[in-house]
Amino acid sequence: MLREVKYFIYLISIIIFIFFTGKYYFSDSYKKKSYESLNNIDKKISSYSEKLPILENDTKDIITYVKNAKTKKKKKFYFWELLDRND
Repeated sequence: MLREVKYFIYLISIIIFIFFTGKYYFSDSYKKKSYESLNNIDKKISSYSEKLPILENDTKDIITYVKNAKTKKKKKFYFWELLDRND
């Protein structure tokens, strides 16, 4: 009997916790606060982005292309033959 009462109290406390948590998060005051905080974050981002300095591009002509001759023969490596060697 005592065990069932204990489980009943646990169940009621979990249900009450979920109810009050849901009531708080779905309330209008919480929604207003969350939207206000999102708007404040957007305003802060826009104000910080206006203050950022624009850097000059210094990467122009930094890549030089080299033409490789296609007539060169590439050395073929055989992985298993390298393992079989006992050097």
